[in-house]
Amino acid sequence: MKKWLSLFVFISIVNFSYASIDTVAIFSNSMHKQVKLLVIKPDLCAPNQKFPVVYLLHGYSGNYRSWLKDAPALAQKANEFQTILVMPDGGYNSWYLDSPVDSTYRYETFMIKELVPFIDEKFPTINSPFFRAITGLSMGGHGAFYLAIKHKDVFGEAGSVCGGVDIRPFPNSWDMAKILGSQASNTANWEKNTVINLVDSLKNGELQLIFDCGVEDFFLTVNRALHVKLSNNKVAHDYIERPGTHNAAYWRNSIDYQLLFFSKCFKNKTEL
Repeated sequence: MKKWLSLFVFISIVNFSYASIDTVAIFSNSMHKQVKLLVIKPDLCAPNQKFPVVYLLHGYSGNYRSWLKDAPALAQKANEFQTILVMPDGGYNSWYLDSPVDSTYRYETFMIKELVPFIDEKFPTINSPFFRAITGLSMGGHGAFYLAIKHKDVFGEAGSVCGGVDIRPFPNSWDMAKILGSQASNTANWEKNTVINLVDSLKNGELQLIFDCGVEDFFLTVNRALHVKLSNNKVAHDYIERPGTHNAAYWRNSIDYQLLFFSKCFKNKTEL
């Protein structure tokens, strides 16, 4: 029996430029705990109007409040692009995976099987992958591409901001060994859970892709490698490098362009 209704809790509702920011707690049956998220809804322009959705994933050591803290203009962007923005808590080091070594990390299952259906049931969304995008920063950039590529029936568009799109060069960083096991003794876990390997399953046109990275970012090399691989595989995508490093100033600027990209994708689908 679904527990959503009894556990759907609005902790606060704040008006910001006619958009509302809802703090929600839902129960994850797969992880046996409550997970918090922020949902920013645009001002309703017409009765029964429905909106596309963009999911925003935070980075390592962040939480569901991180995106709005780093990019407070997101509340205005929800109105500007007439899009619902969803910012879930992904744990401090989940990388948005179902861990093969720790059953308490089931973030892929939570995102796909629990969160997306919940949002579509409780909010005025257009329930279609063509109007559902996902992006994120750093760890969240990896998570966004990881989830979108593995679940093309759920997401039609995906982005990454300074994303860790190849985790293999960083075996001792960001507590990844806690969710994948040590790289030395669990090589297969690392190979099958890194984005750059997953793109081999991607065909041109299956996803609308955008990703970018600062030229001073420690993830620049892996982002360039992903761009080369997608190009060699003839998978269309937008890839941008711009001045900047791995910090809030960079992704605050980047997300404006990504939301514009997604908005154009949604508009193109509407006009078909």
